[in-house]
Amino acid sequence: MSHREVLEALSGLLLAMFVAMLSSTVVSNALPVIVADLGGSQTGYTWVVVATLLTMTATTPIWGKLSDLFSKKLLVQTALVIFSAGSLVAGFAPSMEVLIGARAFQGLGVGGLTALVQVVIASMVSPRERGRYAGYVGATFALATVSGPLVGGLLVDTVGWRWCFYVGLPVALLAFVVLQKTLHLPVVKRGVHIDYLGATLLVGGVSVLLVWVSLAGNQFAWTSATSALLVAVGLVVLAAAVFVEVRVAREPVIPMRLFRDRTTSLATAASVLIGVAMFGSTVYLSQYFQLSRGMSPTEAGLMSIAMVGGLLVSSIVSGRRITASGRWKRYLVGGMALVIVGLALLATIDHTTSLVLVGGFMAVLGLGLGATMQNLVLAVQNNTAQSDMGAASSVVAFFRSMGGSIGVSALGAVLSHQVADTVASGLARLGIAASGEQESHAIPDLSTLPEPVRALFEQAFGDATGHLFLVALPFAVLAFGCVLLIREVPLRTTILREDELHPEAAAELVEGGARQ
Repeated sequence: MSHREVLEALSGLLLAMFVAMLSSTVVSNALPVIVADLGGSQTGYTWVVVATLLTMTATTPIWGKLSDLFSKKLLVQTALVIFSAGSLVAGFAPSMEVLIGARAFQGLGVGGLTALVQVVIASMVSPRERGRYAGYVGATFALATVSGPLVGGLLVDTVGWRWCFYVGLPVALLAFVVLQKTLHLPVVKRGVHIDYLGATLLVGGVSVLLVWVSLAGNQFAWTSATSALLVAVGLVVLAAAVFVEVRVAREPVIPMRLFRDRTTSLATAASVLIGVAMFGSTVYLSQYFQLSRGMSPTEAGLMSIAMVGGLLVSSIVSGRRITASGRWKRYLVGGMALVIVGLALLATIDHTTSLVLVGGFMAVLGLGLGATMQNLVLAVQNNTAQSDMGAASSVVAFFRSMGGSIGVSALGAVLSHQVADTVASGLARLGIAASGEQESHAIPDLSTLPEPVRALFEQAFGDATGHLFLVALPFAVLAFGCVLLIREVPLRTTILREDELHPEAAAELVEGGARQ
């Protein structure tokens, strides 16, 4: 494809990616209002986020594998339709239960868009040239992340929170039409064997573990019999999924041979850890700005510009430098170092920290994330055969999302527990019995609370948010260790790998190895 043809097709893909990212960011600043309006709790707040992450995570590798078997264009458009249907139901949701269910369905579409955009780009552009287009992907990511909270805040403050779910529908429709006109990829015709059993076991095992992480600490104790049962069931189901993938399936959802490659294994491990650290800690920043610093949803959205600005700059600069040099590891290592520094700085915040300092800390974290996330996927794609590109790309996205789901759930439980303890002890000191609006696990409407109680909630949420970044820090350090161990392979300049370009030579190599 020519540069112009790539850009035309990329425009539709970027619109699809934009709407997928927008679905989470546009809701972030609206969540305190949504949960208060529908009578939810801190657990409900967490589940509105986790429901989408759970279904997105569990289905990402399935979408990736399907893209190796069917039309990538048709699959992207199907994901857009599923996303739109979920958005409509969420907009009309009369209760927290319906909203969480709609968000879960919406996550099916988001999982498809998250996995497939990277796969389609890999089918159009060689790894060496991909850095050139990574800037566009980074810019879209940044635009959705910045505009989402701003648009969400404005919608909540003007026409109401339900429009946060409707606003993405025109963009999804436009993406569908643009892709229909511009995306023309060859569909490789070959025998199709869908691994229904492996897919079912994979989704089931991941879902059980994510449900356990989400509910433990609130609905039941971490060390209870219920907790042990959920962990045991989840691990047994996942073990069965691995057995099916290795021994039974003709076309496994996650081909285990991918993990024989050192880069893929280490990048996958780093992706899990980055997911825990990034999603788990940053998703609660909006709550910090609104509930601890007294900001409106719009003002909280403006604060996100600091982190996304850093992400945008480092994504574009690192992408262009990688295309120019073909070397990528230095940017991964430098990016992870900045992530560690950013998390360490954010671990020091509380309800009195200067907002200028908080913004500076967020910018450092954004610079690190921008140089890390896209380049981990690029490193894996560079070592992967085109016939496995969908599965390999989605594996990295899957494990990052899984880490994010675990991080959001676990750190949400930590936040809820710490806030509840602080508020309960504070109310006791004030001689107030916790009830109604002052229930320690509830998301309060601060404007309705007496000044001493309001100050107590602000202190509780502010101090607990800083603690979340401290909990996330060790995961980033472990991810840094994984990145250091990745062996750098110069980026290839062809879409197909060397052994795919010359299958005869590859066959001779295999035979020679067998003789030896």
